[in-house]
Amino acid sequence: MSIITNINKVFDHRIRLGIMSILMVNEYADFNTLKELLGATDGNLASHAKALEKAEYISVEKQFIGRKPNTRYATTKLGRAAFNKHIDALEKLINTQ
Repeated sequence: MSIITNINKVFDHRIRLGIMSILMVNEYADFNTLKELLGATDGNLASHAKALEKAEYISVEKQFIGRKPNTRYATTKLGRAAFNKHIDALEKLINTQ
């Protein structure tokens, strides 16, 4: 088995990696929080969040707070497992001598 077998292509982009990293240590995060933490544009963040949602790694909840729309994201069970597997694979790759 190749040392890079468990590296997940879905997490190749830094924005997707950042979204998952933030969501792994928080119950959820809203769009504006992710945008601020990652320094991403609206369109860039939205497209990468959509890719993670399509892979069923994050869930999306749209609601209104007062009269303002609010979108918040959380990891799914599948997403948490895939991300942990990806991080484990990266650690093994880094520690290979």
